[in-house]
Amino acid sequence: MLSAQTWEREDVGFGEIQNRAKELASVPYVAPNRDEIPQWMARLSYDQYRDIRFNPGQALWAQDNRPFRMMMFHPGYLFREPVVLNEFTSSHQQRIRFAEAYFQYGPLVGERGVLPGDGGFGGFRLHAPINRADVFDELIVFQGASYWRALGKAQRYGLSARGIAVNTGIEGVEEEFPAFREFWMKKPEPGETQARFYALLDGPSCSGAYAFKVMPGEETEVHVRAVLFVRSGMRRFGVAPLSSMYWFGENSRRCFDDFRPEVHDSDGLAIHLGSGERVWRPLANETGKVELSFFSMDACKGFGLLQRDRRFVAYEDDEAAYHLRPSVWIEPKSDWGSGRVMLLEIPATNELGDNIVALWEPANAPQPGQRLDFSYVQKWTMDPDPSKALGNVCATRTGVHDWEPGRRSMVVEFAGGALEELTGDAPTLFVEASGSNADKVRFEIPTVHQLPDKRWRATFHILPQGDGVTLESIGPVELRACLKRGEDFLTETWAYRITP
Repeated sequence: MLSAQTWEREDVGFGEIQNRAKELASVPYVAPNRDEIPQWMARLSYDQYRDIRFNPGQALWAQDNRPFRMMMFHPGYLFREPVVLNEFTSSHQQRIRFAEAYFQYGPLVGERGVLPGDGGFGGFRLHAPINRADVFDELIVFQGASYWRALGKAQRYGLSARGIAVNTGIEGVEEEFPAFREFWMKKPEPGETQARFYALLDGPSCSGAYAFKVMPGEETEVHVRAVLFVRSGMRRFGVAPLSSMYWFGENSRRCFDDFRPEVHDSDGLAIHLGSGERVWRPLANETGKVELSFFSMDACKGFGLLQRDRRFVAYEDDEAAYHLRPSVWIEPKSDWGSGRVMLLEIPATNELGDNIVALWEPANAPQPGQRLDFSYVQKWTMDPDPSKALGNVCATRTGVHDWEPGRRSMVVEFAGGALEELTGDAPTLFVEASGSNADKVRFEIPTVHQLPDKRWRATFHILPQGDGVTLESIGPVELRACLKRGEDFLTETWAYRITP
């Protein structure tokens, strides 16, 4: 194990990180120098960067046989703003300094130049036994701005989380990407079941201190506390943002030339309102333009981007393994107050980049000089229904027949919860339109019946209201539907925006 570091006697606590963030926010923002790293690192191509690998024998805490191990990412390529890493115990801390021996340089890298004398890293990842007791699997990765990804048992990397979102989805305003500049990693004790660390975030509009607690398992939990200090005004302030990819699925009307039936990291947004209502909004990529959806509430009990369809045959991709991509469910652990969940859907023509964002936007915009404190837990899970609805939406389908061009068929399928034990008559479908175009459509032939695999299929048709009106001329319509028996709700609420 490399030992270029020197332990210093110093207590490290969340209060000290908060003081650092407050001091940063009290002075004008200074952007990091992206040209500070040696030019040979900055010029690394994608393939060259991938040919630099961490030497597993140098993993932090491996020789001490601790329950977690840390490996670092090399600076360079897109990651040109070195991140400072520190290690601490209950009484001491030390800076983890960059050293060439940490890495294995493949043949694509070619001739290397000077190394940074006191440089940081491109990020880090933690490893822990998740799938087998004798194998340290990747658990969580921090690399780039304030982004991270985590894994539970039998999961594959998919969507990402980040520390904060600033001015996301506002037309004509450049989005900010505050970044984690420094981390303090607590050296795990023998037998410890959680990894703990702190982070310092800085950006043009705010600075912040973050406390993380990561608990690996069947579903991995990431507990987050963020204390932020506002430097300047923000048009949009997003808490607990998630980024994902949705190209096409069973609800897609646009055709893509691809061998797979579906391609997405997430297939819907789930929300648990303070009122008790659960909402499911299937993701879409239909209109060719940016779509914003907002769900206002007095209080939020949880929200998340989920991958509900776990069938391999839904994707037929044994390399990308979309059926094993985790869902992320977020539950507030402090009082977030009133606000709204925002969903941003960006047009996509391939699967190479994230085009979906979900976040919590407080009702009151933060003001310069303000201190903000948010706590929440993320669950990286395979659970199709972490909000514990009575029954959940498992598919959304739609189509128009050539012989009935003035009528669009909608099919929504529900499963689970109280529906599993339902006997007697079929439940009742409740469906309505909302928004500015609600009075321009009507519904016909709502039916509900059970499929052989115990799913309940609800179907209805959308027609234009009035003579001489076509579906195409109406514009987008907001739809809501659920299954009921009498006055009792049996399912979550399906919420969908469609251009008939």
